[in-house]
Amino acid sequence: MIFSNLLILLGSVAIGFVILRIILSANFILSVLKRWWRSFEDRCHVYQFYKIPEYNESFQENQLYKKVSLYLSSLASIEDSDFVNLFSGKKSNEFFLQLDANQTVQDSFFGSKISWKNEAKSDCKMFVLKIRKKDKRRILRPYLQHIESISDEILQRKKEIKIFTNVGSENGTIGRWRSVPFTHPSNLDTVAMDLDLKNKVKSDLESFVKAKQYYHRLGRVWKRSYLLYGPAGTGKTIFIAAMAKFLCYDVYDVDLSRVLDDSDLKSLLLQTSNKSVIVIENLDRFIGEKSTKVSLAGILNFMDGIFSCCGEERVMVFTMNSKENIDPAILRPGRLDVHIYFPLCDFSAFKTLAGSYLGLKEHKLFPQVEEVFQTGASLSPAEIGEILIVNRNSPSRALKSVISALQSNGGGRGSGNVGRRLTESGSRNGNSDDSPESASMMCRESVHTVREFRSLYGLLRFGSRKGASFDLEKEGN
Repeated sequence: MIFSNLLILLGSVAIGFVILRIILSANFILSVLKRWWRSFEDRCHVYQFYKIPEYNESFQENQLYKKVSLYLSSLASIEDSDFVNLFSGKKSNEFFLQLDANQTVQDSFFGSKISWKNEAKSDCKMFVLKIRKKDKRRILRPYLQHIESISDEILQRKKEIKIFTNVGSENGTIGRWRSVPFTHPSNLDTVAMDLDLKNKVKSDLESFVKAKQYYHRLGRVWKRSYLLYGPAGTGKTIFIAAMAKFLCYDVYDVDLSRVLDDSDLKSLLLQTSNKSVIVIENLDRFIGEKSTKVSLAGILNFMDGIFSCCGEERVMVFTMNSKENIDPAILRPGRLDVHIYFPLCDFSAFKTLAGSYLGLKEHKLFPQVEEVFQTGASLSPAEIGEILIVNRNSPSRALKSVISALQSNGGGRGSGNVGRRLTESGSRNGNSDDSPESASMMCRESVHTVREFRSLYGLLRFGSRKGASFDLEKEGN
């Protein structure tokens, strides 16, 4: 009996082996047939070939070669090539693939199959593009534009972001920008923010980045401007850092106290690069100072004057503590397209901060904290955040300290009611000052952040904050 079962088992194994041999043989035969057919098509000149060498005749680097290399490394089909080089990136757990010499990779575009080969000879390297002749007129130019677009996005993501500040002028010469790496870890994904509001912010930024042709068709400068306003410590600066990280744009922080005059401010604008976030903080304070050497006309020209067209894909951000008594000419759409209000902390924002700083979702003291907030007491997210940091090893002590601080310092401020009225009230007509009645027109949703970033040359300070309300205004002419 055992012997019979053994024979049956051996017979099954033999049959399986034969079937496997047949399958492998069939795959081998199919592979040979495909290669033969491709060779036949090549001989019949069904395909058009384009060479993209690494260097041109003058031994200058071919930028298209670099872009093609980046693009091919991003294709999922590169893993199907027989030999692929694997490299580690600058960040931990980051890897990227690169096509080995004399290997091919397949791609498709607008329904057409495309093949790339990495040819490496002793004297030069090149990529060879193979497209069907019947498709070349239809897809070649759009396909190359597609490659440039994807490679530019990859380069932008890999770019080392820098933050620039304008230094004082010396010997009467125009000031220059100085930079350091911008390594702040915050971004829009990690900032504690109402999900709907976060999606609005992301959507607005993504739409702007992709709108080059749209802006050009309208005859408008390709830029977007934001106004962030609210009390100190509510998170305006951390929001700027998150925007810059999301866009992978350099940051130019303009210190108006170091600007000589309107002409100097204009010169600084001309020295900024494309794909950048240009920031002026506390604009309301500078406008109100008599010692400021920059005039209102100079500020307006900086925002949307004729020289603002000498660069593209810029996001301009201005911060204020209040819009009250600000000239309406500054606030109009076109100069300030998006207004975001940053109120003081309420209980909802406090719970977000407690979750981020202490890892608390619920606590027995939360009802007591909420009760204090309901009396109208409020502190800035920065103030509450510092209390939570100091007492981070004891959540109960941290919450008790917050309650004590609200009772002793927040009750007389009454600012919490302002924040709640702004976020709870509906849209209605009114002017654009900072009274609760008029500001509610601009503020419809709330957003919370964790910590406010301040770093370079004393321009930026640390703190935490509750976020903002968001309104996309229609752009003016």
